[in-house]
Amino acid sequence: MERRAHRFAGLLLIAAVVAVLSPLSRAAESRASFDDNFSKSCPETNFKTSEDGGTWYLSLNKEAGCGFMTKQKYRFGWFSMKLKLVGGDSAGVVTAYYMCSENAAGPERDELDIEFLGNRTGQPYLIQTNVYKNGTGGREMRHILWFDPTEDFHSYSILWNNHQIVFFVDRVPIRVFKNANYTNNFFPNEKPMYLFSSIWNADDWATRGGLEKTDWKKEPFVSSYKDFNVDGCQWEDPYPACVSTTTDNWWDQYDAWHLSKDQKTDYAWVQRNLVIYDYCKDTERYPKLPEECWLSPWD
Repeated sequence: MERRAHRFAGLLLIAAVVAVLSPLSRAAESRASFDDNFSKSCPETNFKTSEDGGTWYLSLNKEAGCGFMTKQKYRFGWFSMKLKLVGGDSAGVVTAYYMCSENAAGPERDELDIEFLGNRTGQPYLIQTNVYKNGTGGREMRHILWFDPTEDFHSYSILWNNHQIVFFVDRVPIRVFKNANYTNNFFPNEKPMYLFSSIWNADDWATRGGLEKTDWKKEPFVSSYKDFNVDGCQWEDPYPACVSTTTDNWWDQYDAWHLSKDQKTDYAWVQRNLVIYDYCKDTERYPKLPEECWLSPWD
């Protein structure tokens, strides 16, 4: 699973839960244009924008995929984007939305991954998250979602500070990764990161372990993006630190070091109903569980 269910039904919709917003609502939306925020890497034919420039479309065909990255790198903050994923038969197609300390995903990279694993028509998308430290990953979790991510835009967000990394879907925390505070701990907190997104062909592993291949007769496969939000510490080399005790940096204050009461309720619901793989429970793969597996996400 390194580096990258039959149909989900019957779970309660949690619109009421989503409505209970945390202080994360203070994140400021980036009002600049796509070209102000990002650099893209793909043929011009694989990238389009809406007429008003507010929605961006990345496409994959047999010749190429498409991707973009922020021009700015950050150390800690709140990072969010609204995505609508490839509809119909998306087997083999991966839409990645992630943070990485290196442009070319080098061998010493830190990385925070969200990957959307496409599927055959009628089967649910899977969302896979992973954490890398100094080029080592293997911290995968997989979830199913409580909605169809191809029908409308939904927000996918990462909160990153020196105490925890939290992955959110529509403001609902689906994964908490805590800092062990050990000298040899597995927590990416030293290297600033860029934010990336891409769409690419991964039919060697992404759908049923590579058994389901991309149907190129369905190309182009298109993922849609809008409403990039970032409220974080911009990194300027050389920069001594990126932590503040001022109330302006809410993402690095005490309330952002732990889940709130409402977030804990949401998170417990997710753990009961949506998790389909957790490396911390894979004792065959990890006879000795990684140290962070012993940390409580509730503290």
